[in-house]
Amino acid sequence: MRILSSLLRTLALAMTLALMPALAFAQQAAEDAFARLSADSFSDTARAIDILVQSAHPNAAVIIEALADGRLLAGGGAVAVKTKEGGFLDARTGQALAAQPAGASPVRLNNNVRRVIQGALGGLGLINPDPGKRVAAAEAVFRARDVSVLPVLEAAIAKETNDRARRALREAQAAILIAKTDAPPFDRIAAVDVLRERGDQDALATLRALPGDASPGLREAQARAISEIEGKLALWRAGQNLWYGLSLGSVLLLAAIGLAITFGVMGVINMAHGEMVMLGAYTTFIVQEVIRSRFPGLFDWSLAIAIPAAFIVAGAVGIAIERGVIRFLYGRPLETLLATWGISLILQQAVRTAFGPTNREVGAPAFMSGAFELGGLAITWNRLWIIVFAALVFAALLAILKLTPMGLQMRAVTQNRRMASAMGIRTGRIDALTFGLGSGVAGLAGVALSQIDNVSPNLGQSYIIDSFMVVVFGGVGNLWGTLISAMSLGVANKLLEPYAGAVLGKIALLVFIILFIQKRPRGLFALKGRAVEA
Repeated sequence: MRILSSLLRTLALAMTLALMPALAFAQQAAEDAFARLSADSFSDTARAIDILVQSAHPNAAVIIEALADGRLLAGGGAVAVKTKEGGFLDARTGQALAAQPAGASPVRLNNNVRRVIQGALGGLGLINPDPGKRVAAAEAVFRARDVSVLPVLEAAIAKETNDRARRALREAQAAILIAKTDAPPFDRIAAVDVLRERGDQDALATLRALPGDASPGLREAQARAISEIEGKLALWRAGQNLWYGLSLGSVLLLAAIGLAITFGVMGVINMAHGEMVMLGAYTTFIVQEVIRSRFPGLFDWSLAIAIPAAFIVAGAVGIAIERGVIRFLYGRPLETLLATWGISLILQQAVRTAFGPTNREVGAPAFMSGAFELGGLAITWNRLWIIVFAALVFAALLAILKLTPMGLQMRAVTQNRRMASAMGIRTGRIDALTFGLGSGVAGLAGVALSQIDNVSPNLGQSYIIDSFMVVVFGGVGNLWGTLISAMSLGVANKLLEPYAGAVLGKIALLVFIILFIQKRPRGLFALKGRAVEA
């Protein structure tokens, strides 16, 4: 037993003696790093970061994060970390300090030091047990391209088991190797292939930054990769513009579909339709204000509550306008245009008086916040939900028109008002309900637009002209025509913008519609009926 105990003590002593040089080297390296941090030199600060990472100092992550945030203090031989709570820690030991060390001031940074910091933080995160954080760290290394992190990166790749993290690590390695002039030519060409597979804008920028010492073979591989990536990105940009067009089309559909109903059934040029949209947006604002002050836990349900409220408010105002003004002006389109324009000014001023002229904040529920990527497309949740909402509203209106007695009567009045009246349909009542329905749908559009546009008294004015363009182009009173027209104009608008600009693109569409209605005055899908065809 004594012999075994003696052997264990001897072994422990031998291990301690063997580790002493390594420990002494690590301690000496750390002291060198702290001395450089106190030197108030950008180059010394960058070198100190490399030393802390390579020596695996236990406080390296805390020190470098504090340096990035401007919370690292150095001077007078002391290096301290100011915590986010306002306290102070000794950078060497991590122990708390009673006060800020005398003579210590924040370590200065420049762009080069910030780049080194970014790479160092990425290198430290490469060994994090969380795969998601390893991916984020690899992305940081990819952007920083810090050569000093390469050994840590290669070790991380060797033991990585997660496919997504391994791919991100290899891409970070490729970004470093392609810029490393003393790397083997075969490794640099392989790095070009890795960046070509990544195929995004960052990979393209990395390839274009190839140093001037590149060999002809490397230059040829670079040219092929850049050409392939540019072709792929052009397709993704076209897909992104198509997505933006569908998103804009859904907004135009919501704004115009109520106008298609009132214009088709009643023949009223309603210039106050945009104000119905505005009322729906302000109803959403009021609902959210009540929920914020009294029921904050229900905020994610605020839009679900605002949808029926906006429909009722805008629909009631629409019925009041029809019963109070418009019913006396049927058959006189110019008078209805002037009257509804005056009503729009009254509603704008009323809202401006009640809520002020400034924009109002309408928050987004958690499920409508943020975005996600689908291939090379960036898709925001709020736009996606608006497209879904527009589709649901369109389906609901189709069901009302096709499956309900009110819809049957509305279609009868649209096709032949005199015959419908002779059959006992109360056309005045249908006019009021139709105007209320169209205004209520405009209020629903206001709920959706409050998530992507400024809620102000002028909100409706931004969409009234586009709404009339959609209705006229699609065919007055035809819901399917309105759908196709809204999507067509939305996509065409976004596809023209990169080439002609937003203003010229809209002018081009307006000219196209003017020329189109010269050939087809009733739009894409004209209504059928004896009164319509007369």
